[in-house]
Amino acid sequence: MKSIIITGASSGIGAATAQRFLSEGWIVGLVARRQPALIEVANGAQNAVVLPCDVTDEAQVKRAFGQFVDRAGHLNSLFNNAGQFGPSGSLDEIELTDWRATIDLNVTAMFLCAKSAFGQMRHQSPQGGRIINNGSLSAHAPRTPFSAAYTTSKHAISGLTKTITMDGRPFDIACGQIDIGNAATPLVRSISESEGDTPMTMDVSHCADAVWQMANLPLSANVQSMTIMATKMPFVGRG
Repeated sequence: MKSIIITGASSGIGAATAQRFLSEGWIVGLVARRQPALIEVANGAQNAVVLPCDVTDEAQVKRAFGQFVDRAGHLNSLFNNAGQFGPSGSLDEIELTDWRATIDLNVTAMFLCAKSAFGQMRHQSPQGGRIINNGSLSAHAPRTPFSAAYTTSKHAISGLTKTITMDGRPFDIACGQIDIGNAATPLVRSISESEGDTPMTMDVSHCADAVWQMANLPLSANVQSMTIMATKMPFVGRG
């Protein structure tokens, strides 16, 4: 039975993706801080492994990944999804503590989870696996004004993805990035409220379908970068 760990699995894209993989029979590790929300997403599925964890804490990440492998026996994929929008404001108004909190979750936590996944995939038998990082359209250009912390963090994920791609080749570890625009999630609603408008959105299930497609490729093939967004979202041709 194939296995995947999904971070940020308590809501939004992570929850939808977890439910998709659970329905397909994969062993799914659900990682987030809120255990009650994870239990709700798991909905009693026998192939769900609920792993409450603060992904910014290295010891907690190591423990969660270890518990998952003890249950599943191996790790086929990681959907590195947890993140936050962070502070919104003019650059000179952003507090350092808010900046650091955003970078800690959106970059450092993704590194920690990728590190644990990479180590497991490198040393398991058979060797290999796939890491899918959730970027954003902000990995290409700012989605909104006054989003320095979020935009910087997502540009960093593009660099992390490319580096893992190179470093993973000798060990049959594939790495790709999915850049998502305006899925109907609480995060997007919070962004739209800060902008004062209602953006064009797509159903979050389409994001789950895209991650499913990436994860099901053989390790001899890889989607290095995928962009999925609402058709009428003003991204291409903007500016």
